[in-house]
Amino acid sequence: MSDVLSQSQIDELLKNLNNADSQTLEDMSDSLSEKKVKSYDFKAPKKFTKEQLKSIGTIYESYARLFSSYLTSVTRFYCKVEVLQIEEQCFYEFNNALPDCTLMGNIDLSFNEGDDIMDTRCMIQFSNSVSFSLIDRLLGGYGRNMDLSRNFTDIEIRVMRNIFEKMGAFIKEVFLPYVDVTSSLSDIETNARVNQPIAADEVIVLATLQVEYNDVKNIITITIPAITMEAIISKAHIANTGRKLSDPEKEKEYRDGMIKRISRSEFKIEAVLAKTQVDLSEILALHPNDVLMLNVPIDHNISLIVNNEKLFDGKMGIVNHKKAIKICNVYDTRR
Repeated sequence: MSDVLSQSQIDELLKNLNNADSQTLEDMSDSLSEKKVKSYDFKAPKKFTKEQLKSIGTIYESYARLFSSYLTSVTRFYCKVEVLQIEEQCFYEFNNALPDCTLMGNIDLSFNEGDDIMDTRCMIQFSNSVSFSLIDRLLGGYGRNMDLSRNFTDIEIRVMRNIFEKMGAFIKEVFLPYVDVTSSLSDIETNARVNQPIAADEVIVLATLQVEYNDVKNIITITIPAITMEAIISKAHIANTGRKLSDPEKEKEYRDGMIKRISRSEFKIEAVLAKTQVDLSEILALHPNDVLMLNVPIDHNISLIVNNEKLFDGKMGIVNHKKAIKICNVYDTRR
């Protein structure tokens, strides 16, 4: 026959259960208070993982290097551009946070039909301090930091148009290894309230870049629809896993573009006939028709020094009544 609990035993059992439940709830609340809880908006779920955002950041780092070199050339200052943050949010949230008067360039992006990506538009926005500083520098000023809040004149917009066009071309260059895209500047807007290049409720990828030169240190932003960036990232993943561009024409275009950019670099070339060493007293005693003995024979080749490194040697001659050197040997500097 089974044991029957008395009323006192039942009361004691319920009391122990209540104490255990309260202790468990306290432990759970303590553990939750120790952890940082991040709110999640289920109405706007995140489209990108941390790895995908990291891949997007790598693309924009290439963009920052191109833009940094361009700013350095047009401002004659050392310019540093770096990626501060890559995030996704709704376009209306970003647009509402912009000041009323700011310079924004709308770039049309047209993709090749074979990439299965819809044509879209991205927006590049300059902070006012960067905009007015660049305008001042491009018009012959010192490029000081001027954080003004006023409307831009037609002349100022025309001056900045070239920079927006160049930034649009950089977008094509950084995306070219993954997709065939054509970029063109559509228009420039100065009022954030009326500028709607992207649907208000559309999710965008927002890249924040910090520009630093002279005494200016502020940001520019680049926004691209998330659905477009998601398709580009998928193409980038295919390229990174070893399946590079299979179209020889695309590969040749990309290679020719790289060579063209490198070919603009300037190097100092010195032709060294010979070297010798004399005392100062001998130099002071030199007169016309005196002869200096060199350390090489007369038929020895002349060395060509490129950026303090010997790369070639050759024979001296004359072409079109000008001194010239015929290259005879090329030295391998990779050893």
